[in-house]
Amino acid sequence: MAGNGLAEARPAAKPPVRKLAKDLGVDLDLIIGTGLGGVITREDVEAAEHALAAAPGVVAAGEVREDRIAVKGVRKHTAAAVAASAFTAPHVTEFLQVDVTAMMDAVQRLRTLPEFADLRPSPLLLVAKALLLAVARHPMINSSWDGDAQEIVVKHYVNLGIAAATGRGLLVPNIKDAQTLSLPGLAAALAGLAATAREGRTQPADMTGGTITITNVGVFGVDAGTPILTPGEAAILAFGQVKEAPWVHEGELAVRQVTTLSLSFDHRIVDGDLGSAVLRDVGAMLADPVTMLAWG
Repeated sequence: MAGNGLAEARPAAKPPVRKLAKDLGVDLDLIIGTGLGGVITREDVEAAEHALAAAPGVVAAGEVREDRIAVKGVRKHTAAAVAASAFTAPHVTEFLQVDVTAMMDAVQRLRTLPEFADLRPSPLLLVAKALLLAVARHPMINSSWDGDAQEIVVKHYVNLGIAAATGRGLLVPNIKDAQTLSLPGLAAALAGLAATAREGRTQPADMTGGTITITNVGVFGVDAGTPILTPGEAAILAFGQVKEAPWVHEGELAVRQVTTLSLSFDHRIVDGDLGSAVLRDVGAMLADPVTMLAWG
């Protein structure tokens, strides 16, 4: 039997355009083609997809499309602090790549010593020690800006802050008078600080009075960053991930353990010469941990 003449014709579109429409979830029956003879073009499909994306969605029963989290507690305090720091202190960040193969070997050696039997030293321990020694060599890096008195306050003690990501938000507890600690003592303090932060037991007093900070972005698989200063401090050191990389060692190309250090500093207090000197010193001590003995 002959057709009644009412059979629906397929929209005119070439196979690649039909495939694009299928991939984007666009119904060709709803598109008026702008091509020659009413043919639907790639541009017509893309325009229809953009229109659908911009249109209000239909919410299925029980579907949650947004969450609202109250900004309070640690997160509120951190947000206010970093915003104040970012817009008060003029930040400068410098970067240095370092071959830390010797440092990683030293960490393994420390783990075999009885003084560290229950501590399991990490690379962060030697980074912290290197920064403490760099502060002793360049005291101005461990200072603060007193705007009211129009003075720079140089601290002759180091309350070493360690940025810690927790379920409550970013915390920066500090180790009081870290410059007085032996290497095992510093390892114990770092371990205790981390455990306290993870368990949510960090006290407000632990997060006040810091003088300089380390943020270990390497634990997140990140090479480097431009960290924001902890309010009231002149510098913060970011320690990137340690990974194998090609490196010229003793005149030959070799695979070495490499990291990137990033030092942000308050340019009102620290100029490029001082910031660079501190970063170079930390890098030199991590590249050759024996240097710590010479400078300590």
